[in-house]
Amino acid sequence: MTASRADDARWMAAALALAQRGVGQTGPNPPVGCVIVQDGCVISRGWTQPGGRPHAEQMALVADALGATAYVTLEPCAHASQRGPACADGLIAAGVARVVIAAGDPDPRTNGRGTARLRAAGIAVTQGVEAEAARAVMAGFFSRQLRGRPHITLKLAVSLDGCIALASGASRWITGPRARAHAHLERARSELIVVGSGTWAADAPTLDVRLAGLESRRPEIAVMGQGRDIDSPAALAAVAHDLVLVEGGAGVAASLLKADLVDRLLLYRAPIIIGGKPGIADMGLTDLATAHGRWRAERVIDLAPDRLETYTRIR
Repeated sequence: MTASRADDARWMAAALALAQRGVGQTGPNPPVGCVIVQDGCVISRGWTQPGGRPHAEQMALVADALGATAYVTLEPCAHASQRGPACADGLIAAGVARVVIAAGDPDPRTNGRGTARLRAAGIAVTQGVEAEAARAVMAGFFSRQLRGRPHITLKLAVSLDGCIALASGASRWITGPRARAHAHLERARSELIVVGSGTWAADAPTLDVRLAGLESRRPEIAVMGQGRDIDSPAALAAVAHDLVLVEGGAGVAASLLKADLVDRLLLYRAPIIIGGKPGIADMGLTDLATAHGRWRAERVIDLAPDRLETYTRIR
């Protein structure tokens, strides 16, 4: 039976949910999900394992996949390495009849070759199903491949008037426990957390993940400032990590925004007004027109009493 577009989208959504499990854990490889379906039922599934191997397809492939459909969030790799075989070859060997792919692989070792190899073996290939969602899940991988740098998220916990602390510097706590728990989830999905030297000195943040079951997902930590781990925006752009979460302070936020290195903005906004220290320092803007058209609102999450606003850089 031929799957409908709705069926393809539904099964790909399941594969994307699996891919989410690996975000922040699979570098240098992307977090991929794979679901294998036969006669309308899932017969196996997999996702990229910590450290990048085995790949999702390798985890999902089973001996009885003959005639099945594989839903994969990224084009199956076409290159073998010392760490494992090519996934396109594995799908061919398993005898799947159809492969549905969300996003093409920008890695030049695979880019288009994976789908070509599948088609040459007589396998039907459908591409572009939930592609935008897949690229969002694999944002770090795509940023590395296309821009040669990590995907950088700037997180700010602010009052309604955009402040991150009282005039005295006191900042615990701007937001409530639900917002802070969500911020810990973002930490768990990152590879590197960056704070400014001023924030490091004033707050001595632990920057760990305090969520039950995810405590082991503690990213590396770097302090940004003269004479510290990272001394400039350019140095941050050169780190080997693919997913970076920047947690302040105001000077670091301004420098990264001025350098146009922020790809995603997380605003945890508390319903308070404090008239204190602004969350972002002077960026040197001289014309308001240059500030427009740069950010796209993605979603708002109710974290009562606070709310989270997510924005992505329009590129």
